[in-house]
Amino acid sequence: MERGLAVNTLTSYRRDLRRYLAELSLRGIERLSDATEQDVAEFLAALRRGDSEHAPLRASSAARAVVAVRGLHRFATREGIVPSDAASAVRPPSPPRRLPKALPVDDVLALLEGAAVEEGPRGLRDRALLELLYGTGARISEAVGLAVDDVDVDGGSALLHGKGGKDRIVPLGQYARDAVEAYLVRGRPALAAAGRGTPALFLNHRGGQLSRQSAWTALRQAAERAGLPIEVSPHTLRHSFATHLLDGGADVRVVQELLGHASVTTTQIYTMVTVERLREVYATAHPRARKRS
Repeated sequence: MERGLAVNTLTSYRRDLRRYLAELSLRGIERLSDATEQDVAEFLAALRRGDSEHAPLRASSAARAVVAVRGLHRFATREGIVPSDAASAVRPPSPPRRLPKALPVDDVLALLEGAAVEEGPRGLRDRALLELLYGTGARISEAVGLAVDDVDVDGGSALLHGKGGKDRIVPLGQYARDAVEAYLVRGRPALAAAGRGTPALFLNHRGGQLSRQSAWTALRQAAERAGLPIEVSPHTLRHSFATHLLDGGADVRVVQELLGHASVTTTQIYTMVTVERLREVYATAHPRARKRS
């Protein structure tokens, strides 16, 4: 809470710590001060192995659980609850470095057109939501968390509330501005009429704030209508936003600010995507790229 973490992150940490305490209890350990480095290491092994109640966790999920456990022991040591930090030497597993999947521009355009097929308030909402996701690179939680006053259609900007309580102002392109304005004028009032009044920008059919799950559903339906062959998620649009900016010549530092990354290292993974694409083009087009058989 002191670090201003997102609610979803706190929920995950809470679940991880409950599982850790349950594992300690199975070992007959009822006090944190009795836990050893070996207990923490075996907990990590159990996460990766899985059991009758839990499926094996991927490296990224197991790493998050270990981070939560290390934070617990570090806090307990600092507060004098335990004499030493039993988890300090246990390192979380390193997840494999995967390149983010970005859609080609034509597929993004087909996806956005797929959102506009449904007529009425929901269709206007879904088009505005997807245009905003792709036009700003917002996380899905940032998009559904927007209030009406956070979006300046005339000025062409939006105030996104990011991780760790960090806000950032991002530009709104003309397509996103037009879609949001159309939704505000012809779509949102009809949805709001079914509710009790909320400042949220994107509303569900009951007039309340649109959930992340419902936003996912809208995206999947648009992808199906567009006939896209791959699994598409809200983060796919975020990846596409960053990749297309870099392909267009944007500086990586600018993209970092737009995405709300705390470190440019996180943003630089998108430069790997463009390098891979350059290699493909080079291998296909250059006469001396590979030997002819």
